[in-house]
Amino acid sequence: MTWEGFPKVELHLHLEGAAPPAFIRAEAARRGVPPPPVFGADGGYRWQGFGGFLAAYEAACAVLSGPDAYARLAAAVLADRAADGVVHAEIFIAPQLIAGGDPVAFAEHWAAIRSVSCPGISIAWIAIAVRHLGPQGALETARLAAASAGLAGFGMAGDERFGHPADFAPAFDLAREAGLALTVHAGEFGGPDSVAAALDHLRPARIGHGVRAIESPALVARLAAEGIVLEVCPGSNIALGLYPDWAAHPVAALDRAGVRITLSTDDPPWFATRLSLEYAALARTHGWGPEDFRRFNRTAAAAAFCDAATRAGILARLEGA
Repeated sequence: MTWEGFPKVELHLHLEGAAPPAFIRAEAARRGVPPPPVFGADGGYRWQGFGGFLAAYEAACAVLSGPDAYARLAAAVLADRAADGVVHAEIFIAPQLIAGGDPVAFAEHWAAIRSVSCPGISIAWIAIAVRHLGPQGALETARLAAASAGLAGFGMAGDERFGHPADFAPAFDLAREAGLALTVHAGEFGGPDSVAAALDHLRPARIGHGVRAIESPALVARLAAEGIVLEVCPGSNIALGLYPDWAAHPVAALDRAGVRITLSTDDPPWFATRLSLEYAALARTHGWGPEDFRRFNRTAAAAAFCDAATRAGILARLEGA
């Protein structure tokens, strides 16, 4: 079976991280600047290790300049998702990368981004703080997100090895009070303690990745009991070296334990993946079929940061698969 046309919900996708390599090269040419040194001989992105990935990612982001560039990027990313059967996408945008956290510049970029639409796909935009840029930066990002109409949520990405979740609690408290839904990256390069600490101190509805919870049976039981949704990105985890292959990845074990699982791609061109390829690999590895993926997508629709009417529309399209 091919999975491209199968209706899907994707909850964990970074806008800049979804930029195709050709798009970044074209933007560099448009600006008349050299392309960043992040491409391999095959034309795809090249990096080594998680630190190298973050550095290359930020170098590619540096090519993007101005609201029009971000509007073009949003259009390209949404078209690519729609072509892969995604009917609802939740996309992270990082004000600290987009505009250095400057409120006026971010407002201009955000207006350009949110003006973009794509037939057949609904969108929720989530502002994220960059963890390794520090708690004060996170607080300023939360304040900016709270003042920006149209954002659905707030979260945090970046290097999980920096700081403790408690350091970022003020940012999440501010975002919560502003009515933004919350998600946070944890349990990727941080161990199960990072997931427990995020739950305790930041109180998100969803955890980005969270897969290393499998190392703590007590934490797995807690996730299942509390109904915490994991935004699992298997291809990303394998590409970044968390697990050696699809069979070793804990997504199936977490699912069997009753944890609420969703499937996403994180930064797909950086990991040579797309959601239909993830489905194909998981189907080969675990024998999952259409009903399994419908179940994951129904979980994602229930956990989406959207209104009731949008949710009903997503579910209707999923049931048609």
